Amino acid sequence: MLATITLPRILRLGAGASAELAVTLDQLGLVKPLFVTDAFIRACDFFEPIVASVATVDLSRDVFSGCVPDPTTDSVRAGLQHLALAPYDSIVAIGGGSSIDTAKAMAAMQGRAEPMRRYKVPYQIDTGLPVVVIPTTAGTGSEATRVAVITDTETQEKMLWNGLALMPVAALVDYELTLGMPYRLTADTGLDTLCHALEAYVSRKANQFTDPIALDAMRAVVEFLPRACRDPGDRIAREAMMCAATQGGMAFANASVTLIHGMSRPIGAHYHVPHGMSNAMLLPTVTAWSVSGAPDRYAVAARHMGFADAESSDEAACQSLVHGLRTLCSELDVPTPKSYGIDQVRWFDSIAIMAEQALASGSPNNNPLIPTADDIASLYREVWC
Repeated sequence: MLATITLPRILRLGAGASAELAVTLDQLGLVKPLFVTDAFIRACDFFEPIVASVATVDLSRDVFSGCVPDPTTDSVRAGLQHLALAPYDSIVAIGGGSSIDTAKAMAAMQGRAEPMRRYKVPYQIDTGLPVVVIPTTAGTGSEATRVAVITDTETQEKMLWNGLALMPVAALVDYELTLGMPYRLTADTGLDTLCHALEAYVSRKANQFTDPIALDAMRAVVEFLPRACRDPGDRIAREAMMCAATQGGMAFANASVTLIHGMSRPIGAHYHVPHGMSNAMLLPTVTAWSVSGAPDRYAVAARHMGFADAESSDEAACQSLVHGLRTLCSELDVPTPKSYGIDQVRWFDSIAIMAEQALASGSPNNNPLIPTADDIASLYREVWC
């Protein structure tokens, strides 16, 4: 199968990578960046030194800190208004997946006409301002993907955007920025990485480039995520998780996500559940439903993660995989929609529209077992409690 691989032009990975921003911008010939972040990251001790390392930047003028969780078309518009204040030649995103996706959307929308919904998949956005990213969470992998997810403020649809314009030209992946990251954020973003890797491995678009990257990321999450959750200062675990997050991004950016992400986005849009958590809510149940579509690949994943031994049959390995995922999610306190506090009547009333939106994203078509709208609706009912 022919595979098209896209990656950042520059990837700096390891302790202190964020200090290489000025050098990276100089390599790329960029001199006037707008920094994009959220209010929390702007207040962190590491933020100002990173910005101040770029001599052309005025901290009071060249920073947009209006990013919000699960970015919306409104928050992107606010960023675009700031982008129009000066002749910026690039964007530097510092933060988690929401800030990075906001920056990507701003870069892609420069010079493009509204409404933003016209640019959702299947539209391909291949031109835009260069984006340099410095991730501060270990999970989304946005630093290595050509996608962004933006919620349409009017329709509450989580829109998937895709194209070369959304691939960062450079990523500075510094695990030291994640030291001390709180438990819930660590768990949710880490499980997001696991979903990226597993989905990329079983995707109908999986390929020889992404397979080993996805398998390594899966193994690292199972080994190191519980450690990072137990001890926020565990440098070995933090470094392993940061690397796994980038690997997961590389894998799914070049092989695609599947049914879990397709079903997750509507949950986030309708109920504002954090993205990694909504993925984790679905992970064991959707995997159990999907294994019959590619039992050999799910079995390899199970063995690689240590959920099954090398001598186990594929059937036994798949069963062990589902059990292992349920146990991991339980150990990391992943809630169900019910225990999260979502109203039962509202949940069941929204299942039809969520199933429709999940299918419209295109991701379910990459699943080993391709679902119908009725299949997706049944899965939404099953994960409720």
